[in-house]
Amino acid sequence: MELYKENQLKVYNSLTKKKEDFKSITEGYVGMYVCGPTVYSNAHLGNVRTFMFFDVVYRYLLHLGYKVRYVRNITDAGHLENDADEGEDKIAVKARLEQIEPMEVVQRYTVDFHDVLKNYNFLPPSIEPTATGHIVEQIEMIKEIIEKGFAYEVNGSVYFDVHEYNKKENYGILSGRKVEDLLNNTRTLDGQSDKKNPQDFALWKKADEKHIMRWPSPWSDGFPGWHLECSVMSTKYLGENFDIHGGGMDLKFPHHECEIAQSQTCSGVTPVNYWMHTNMLLLNSQRMSKSTGNFILPNEILSGENDILPKAFSASVVRFFNMQANYRSILDFSGDALEASEKGHAKLMEAVTFLEKIEAKNESTFNVEAWKKDCYAAMNDDFNTPILISHLFEAVKLINQIKESNASLTADDLEEFKNTLNAFVFDVLGLMNENSQDSSEKINGVVELLIKLRKEARENKDWALSDQIRDELIALGIQLKDGKDGTTFSLN
Repeated sequence: MELYKENQLKVYNSLTKKKEDFKSITEGYVGMYVCGPTVYSNAHLGNVRTFMFFDVVYRYLLHLGYKVRYVRNITDAGHLENDADEGEDKIAVKARLEQIEPMEVVQRYTVDFHDVLKNYNFLPPSIEPTATGHIVEQIEMIKEIIEKGFAYEVNGSVYFDVHEYNKKENYGILSGRKVEDLLNNTRTLDGQSDKKNPQDFALWKKADEKHIMRWPSPWSDGFPGWHLECSVMSTKYLGENFDIHGGGMDLKFPHHECEIAQSQTCSGVTPVNYWMHTNMLLLNSQRMSKSTGNFILPNEILSGENDILPKAFSASVVRFFNMQANYRSILDFSGDALEASEKGHAKLMEAVTFLEKIEAKNESTFNVEAWKKDCYAAMNDDFNTPILISHLFEAVKLINQIKESNASLTADDLEEFKNTLNAFVFDVLGLMNENSQDSSEKINGVVELLIKLRKEARENKDWALSDQIRDELIALGIQLKDGKDGTTFSLN
């Protein structure tokens, strides 16, 4: 039986502002869309916190036995410098400053983004579509919105009519904002804008002469609005109604609000059943932001090449640090906090490593089944990783007691305990045991040294020493294979 049938997952829905029982639209299948990066610069750690949390969501859904289609987009066009549909495309600005092609900017920072996620042990999404790869579909959605009377064209640009939409639907249903309040808090249009109302947002923008990134459309040579791409790509790959949509809380308004309006206009149905939003990451108690210069890049943490932290920290420690706070709460990143997480991470990994040496006894002094239920209960409660980690440290305490001969487990309980602990530490949280990796690297280094010494012995026709090295390695379970390109080895 699949684990999801035994575990009732509860999810905090930003739309209803309460925890709800999770029920997928199609049993056994989950469709999840997460807004990805705009690739005009390196993603800082605050950005990565969101992707890291949804990596854990993805991992846990897979662990429960769901077949998950996880879509995370790449924004490589259409994201202007502010949310008022003004300014230049962020990628085009970067391209002009560096005097390179916009797609060179996109390639550089997409590769960097992937490198970061690989270093931090992320699972790749099922699909990673790009905005520029879906221009045709975006144009078709705009046509449909115009035909239904919820958009208008002015001077080659097309805008979504928020007031017309709000006559029948609720623009602000996700963020809790009201159009009337937005109007009162917005400057009157100065006559230079093509919009009917300040709240209206761009579906298509006519490109001026200096705008590098442009495509032909029925209205002008231009580019799609930023909000449109997510409606198009989520609908294309997950359908008009899908299970989970995630992102940072800063995207709730206007980006996700606009997505709902666009998608619902076209389909007539609620596009998403569960909206999930992560909270912000602070750096030394201040909001992490590139505009203020208060940020750190993920790879700077690994290298130690920064002016913020006292030393380098591993990717697994950073993951562990992030999971010690609920995703809906603000998390403050600092050197002291990372050093504390490093100590806790080391204790956890030391216990997991020692677990392999534990031998079964005739009786169990620990209720493995109750502990296992507690671990699942934590994750089933809106992916509550801090509570899960507290239960993992109950396991650490038990392992230390067994080490001191003050506790024991039967063979069946020991097997269940091992499987559960490893599943939550590595498969669900995505942590890495650097101790075991270091040991593996050391073993590889020693074997390579012995291969080198054996080669020198053979060159000196010292066949006895050469055979001795080979035979003793075989006795240790290490098989050498001589070939024309040199000697390789494998572990038996």
